[in-house]
Amino acid sequence: MILISVGAAPGALAIPVVARELAEAGQQAEVILGIQARQFVGPAAFGAATLVDEPSETPEAVLYAPAIAETVARLARGLDPRAGGLNVVAPDLDAGTAEHPAVRENLDLLREDGYRVVGNPGGGMARPETIVAKLLGGLGGPMEGLRLLVTAGGTREPIDSVRFIGNRSSGKMGLAVAREALRRGADVTVVSANIGLVEPGTESYSVESAGELRDAVVSLAANADALVMAAAVSDFTPASTVGEKMRRREGTTHLELVPTDDILVSVTGRYPDLFVVGFAATHGDPLEDARDKLGRKGADLVVGNDISGEGVGFGADENEVYVVGREEEHFVPRASKSEVAGIILDTMTNEMERQR
Repeated sequence: MILISVGAAPGALAIPVVARELAEAGQQAEVILGIQARQFVGPAAFGAATLVDEPSETPEAVLYAPAIAETVARLARGLDPRAGGLNVVAPDLDAGTAEHPAVRENLDLLREDGYRVVGNPGGGMARPETIVAKLLGGLGGPMEGLRLLVTAGGTREPIDSVRFIGNRSSGKMGLAVAREALRRGADVTVVSANIGLVEPGTESYSVESAGELRDAVVSLAANADALVMAAAVSDFTPASTVGEKMRRREGTTHLELVPTDDILVSVTGRYPDLFVVGFAATHGDPLEDARDKLGRKGADLVVGNDISGEGVGFGADENEVYVVGREEEHFVPRASKSEVAGIILDTMTNEMERQR
């Protein structure tokens, strides 16, 4: 059983979503909703969730969300008797309070005591899906012990000190894979290209160009069991880069491009035992491209998606893909990127088990 202790802060409005996601994941949850917290969210918002004054049994995990500064201080001093085997704290603090030395010290004490702290760099409480991932990941799951490397975002190839060749990838698909893998208990490392976001609970690295992404992936893959290469990598880079801003001039300016290194080929050639999931983003039907990429690049699975489709291309919250393997393939109809990520990971873990 998971106990949710709801704090008196604006983030309380999102806790019914957390409770619902836990229930959908097959977890029993009980909710303590104090009088002050009810100023932000009422009991009716929790639907079928069980509201209690005290837990009916010793909880397997306790979630404190939203946690105000007073709650953080009380927990840091060992003054809450409800602590379970796993304790997760999701602070809801403004930027000034979060940076106060006493608050930072208390959060450090919680981490030292084994609490999982789910922060939000922009202030306020972390997103419900991030909180759920942190909580479920701590309870273990079907991917427990698996070391997963994920890439996300889109690379940028510099033309001069200001301009670059890039793409419209938002990184949402890669981060959805990372988040879902955390929910299933995996140890997740993310290499992100130009998205400015860090998925809480992951070990994260930021890169810019295809070359930097290649170097990071080749290095980190040595300690991974599987790679999900969801980043959109530029196929070309300028043959030479101008060290300062190019000035506009009359007439035509020519830009010579050369191919970038093929990261998938580099990885599969160097680490033949690494399970690799590639992506084939195509303008149009992606199935043939996915099949071709699977054969040429030594991947174990390739996810093909049509970036021209309305509402399922770069930056969208939904996707529609083909998952192509060496022995079978299937179509995943339009769904949220979180749902698509779950299907990709289901296919990956099933195929990894089959190959053993």
